[in-house]
Amino acid sequence: MTPAPGAIVLLNGAPRSGKSSIARAVQDKFPGIWINLGVDLLMQATPELLRPGIGLRPGGERPDLEPAVQQLYHALFASIAAAARSGVNVVADLGVHDGYSRPLGILADAVAQLRGPPVLFVGVRAPIETIMARRNADSHGGYYAAGEAVPAPVLRWQAAPHAHGVYDLELDTALLTPDAAAAEIMKALTNPPAPSAFERLATA
Repeated sequence: MTPAPGAIVLLNGAPRSGKSSIARAVQDKFPGIWINLGVDLLMQATPELLRPGIGLRPGGERPDLEPAVQQLYHALFASIAAAARSGVNVVADLGVHDGYSRPLGILADAVAQLRGPPVLFVGVRAPIETIMARRNADSHGGYYAAGEAVPAPVLRWQAAPHAHGVYDLELDTALLTPDAAAAEIMKALTNPPAPSAFERLATA
């Protein structure tokens, strides 16, 4: 017997916006099997030569990596679709954007490949002050003193993932804990918007 398709929750936003913490809360709190097929997992599987892979930041600084980024995203979306078709639920923390040296059509590829299983497209945001505080708390993120200019790559990350302007749900992690954010996602899964964000993007 063919299983009912699993749900797909795509968490999209900048690094340190809180996506990974929300993904863990979804896995911990939601019923059924939820696997995380997101940027961190794919980064670990990406050869060193091609890193940061799909984590390549907006700005068009590495056009030599862009063909690989496009191919890796395509493979990731195919994996997400396959998992959902098998009945497994998927949460994926991503930073989908099109701020490369040329348009790569990453979001359009996601929309095309993820037809069928229900997809909840969630924008995850945090104010720049919160992002910078989280960077300062991370020994690998560099330290920035109060009043210091925000680095241009960080500012680009704030805008580029959300440039398309279409989501089913938007979350501000300066106001919501990961558990509270997960609860909002559960509400949206229980009463999904119609048409969905991906349905609207498909006809745009």
